[in-house]
Amino acid sequence: MKVILQSDIKGTGVKGQVIEVSDGYARNFLLPRKMAIEANAAALNAVETAKSANKHREEARVQKAEATARELKGKVIQITARGGEGGKLYGSVTTAEIAEKLSKQHGVSVDKQKIELDEPIKRVGQSTITVRLSAGVATRMLVNVTTE
Repeated sequence: MKVILQSDIKGTGVKGQVIEVSDGYARNFLLPRKMAIEANAAALNAVETAKSANKHREEARVQKAEATARELKGKVIQITARGGEGGKLYGSVTTAEIAEKLSKQHGVSVDKQKIELDEPIKRVGQSTITVRLSAGVATRMLVNVTTE
């Protein structure tokens, strides 16, 4: 019997996948637990429509991320932190601070978890960071740290 999985099932398949299973497995386990529906023409059409819509949404999200990456490329984020003599900071500049300054200075809201530091920023000067906007879409930016 052909069924369309409604949830991920370990060892069987993933949500939205059309698979061939034995009649007993489908009737006694998958269908009563609403883990799958029978693959008829209407259900197959609905799955294809949903896949198409998801693909379109994903493409739009990637295009938006690429546009944001082009906009941010080469921009500098200015951060003022407390520091001591010799250019050392009291603590370090965090990704949360960078995300906040990025939002204020360039008007782009980015989750702090999408910001990657090559190494912790503990000194005054310029550092390079990577901002991952989407899967496969990233841009490098400069962070200029000065003391108060």
